[in-house]
Amino acid sequence: MFKVRSDEPEYAFLWDKETKKVSRYGTKIELAPEGSEQREQPLKINDEVLVSENPHRYKQHGFYFNADNCIGCHACEAACSEKNDNPPHIAFRSVGFVEGGSYPAYQRINISMACNHCEDPVCLKGCPTRAYTKYTEYGAVLQDPDICFGCGYCTWVCPYNAPQLDPVKGQVSKCNMCVDRLEVGLKPACVSACLGNALNFGVIENVPENREECKTEIPGFPSPEITRPNIRFQQMRSTELEMTRTDAMPIKYHKKTDDGKFKPVVDEKFGKERHWNWKKLLGSHESSHVMFTLGTQAVMGAFFLLILGDMLGVDSIEAVKDSGALLPLLGVMFVIQAFGLFKLNMHLGKPHRFYRGFNNLRYSPLSREILGVTIFFGSFVAYAFCSLFDHPFFAVLRGVFATTGVIGGLGGLYYMYRIYRIKARPFWDHWQTGTAFFGNTISLGALLTGLVTLPVMTAGGESTALLKVLSGLFLLGLVMEIIGHLFHGRDMNRLGNEGAASWYVQTTTYGYSWITRNVLLGIALILGITVLLVPANLGVGLWFVLAAVMLAAAVISRSLFFVLVIPTTMPGAFFWKNKGFQEHAREIGLADMEQVGVVHEGHHKFKVDELWETIRSTSPRQIYQHIRDIFIWKPVP
Repeated sequence: MFKVRSDEPEYAFLWDKETKKVSRYGTKIELAPEGSEQREQPLKINDEVLVSENPHRYKQHGFYFNADNCIGCHACEAACSEKNDNPPHIAFRSVGFVEGGSYPAYQRINISMACNHCEDPVCLKGCPTRAYTKYTEYGAVLQDPDICFGCGYCTWVCPYNAPQLDPVKGQVSKCNMCVDRLEVGLKPACVSACLGNALNFGVIENVPENREECKTEIPGFPSPEITRPNIRFQQMRSTELEMTRTDAMPIKYHKKTDDGKFKPVVDEKFGKERHWNWKKLLGSHESSHVMFTLGTQAVMGAFFLLILGDMLGVDSIEAVKDSGALLPLLGVMFVIQAFGLFKLNMHLGKPHRFYRGFNNLRYSPLSREILGVTIFFGSFVAYAFCSLFDHPFFAVLRGVFATTGVIGGLGGLYYMYRIYRIKARPFWDHWQTGTAFFGNTISLGALLTGLVTLPVMTAGGESTALLKVLSGLFLLGLVMEIIGHLFHGRDMNRLGNEGAASWYVQTTTYGYSWITRNVLLGIALILGITVLLVPANLGVGLWFVLAAVMLAAAVISRSLFFVLVIPTTMPGAFFWKNKGFQEHAREIGLADMEQVGVVHEGHHKFKVDELWETIRSTSPRQIYQHIRDIFIWKPVP
């Protein structure tokens, strides 16, 4: 427990005397009434149990930030990092700023931000390992790095850049509200260190002495509607009608005349010139997701085609299952799916903890996607194995595994789509994500089936009917995808927020790559129609050309999907929390200097000895307990 110094200043102690009963979001500030079960579980910190004498211990606490007083000294950052022993490249609290006007009428608003311990913490619901817990003590949202396996999904869903994924350790950590200090009556370290009296802390909705406002938004702060954050602001100085970010995000903020709130709009700071940027596009951090999602959708599409085509009595599909092309097709599908799963697992910060992805089936769409894909892959492997035998018993098993494979695959595909419907990432939060994923499942599934089976069926003179079915399905999936792209572009530009900024980056920074994708999709559409109309012999030859064109278009399109997204995150500074500076530092070698606060990724280097140690030290009883915990859901405290 934190030790109180004998010379602790008065302003470092919690000050709440009276509190309100309901927050402005309409929820109770009292999190655990007297006599409730929640109060029977004492908070344990560093193996020490202490029942605090704070009368407001079970009420929702939060930060209060007076932007008028913040001088941008970064003392709060330093105090937080010193308290939590953070390395230079990790900061739970950071100070960014927005600015407006021009000399001499220049204005800057500093914003100090950490975790807001939200009423609706999307990090908790998103985390597949259940590393997050919202405690009744102070309403703190705490995260356990020892449970985390480093997928980084919480960093996607959080609008405030609170969870920090360490690229060296491969795990997430974040602000813990300094609950050890709260237990002894002290405010968080960042608050106590603030030189300008800009930061304060207490029961939410309480306005500190000598403060007049208690707002939920200031320029640069994302919409509080996403998570209902527990932070309140004062910002009374008049501002310019337009405030800009100093980091690389092409976002600025316009004040609306009706309510005085600031709305994010596109800042065309990169100009209108188009570029290729192939290296950034195809070599991004999310390339593993590109390979996994495309590969999985192709394999699922081919599997659905085999099973559902057989169930519906499609003669050409039944002919495939009775031909010598079935086993080679299943073998290719297995290789693609296994490789995609391997790349995705190695993308984790802690690959040997992959099994923890099932921990949060109750809340996390990512956990459900993992479960669905696992059921699909397991059923597919079992189905392929049973296909090696002609015995009636194995035929029955094939039917069972075909059913579970389709159910698991559809569930996995649906939640693969759902995990990207993130309010904090408007470019993804659109139904076009669904048309792209489901469209690719149909089109790539048909392409994969045709690449393996058409040469065999052509040799037997049975390719005509199959080619018509496959080309028709391919066109269906492709048209779905193209329609989604058209509506997506229209809707993003109408939004005018971070989604429109992503669209702006797509048409400038990656402008020529985006045009190439569109041209390839157009060529694929023409080729698909041609294959449907021409004789089978010519169509089979064109099928391979079509596959190459569509694969290139799919890779570019999915890479753009991951690279372009701009989150509704807090503004950075010139160097700190600035994506542009981070890229620059890695390119010219500044990242090799520890004090710069930018590092190269290191967690992707898989350690076999670490995996072996995990296997060796895990007892059968622990394995049983873990499986039991997965399927016996417990309510989050």
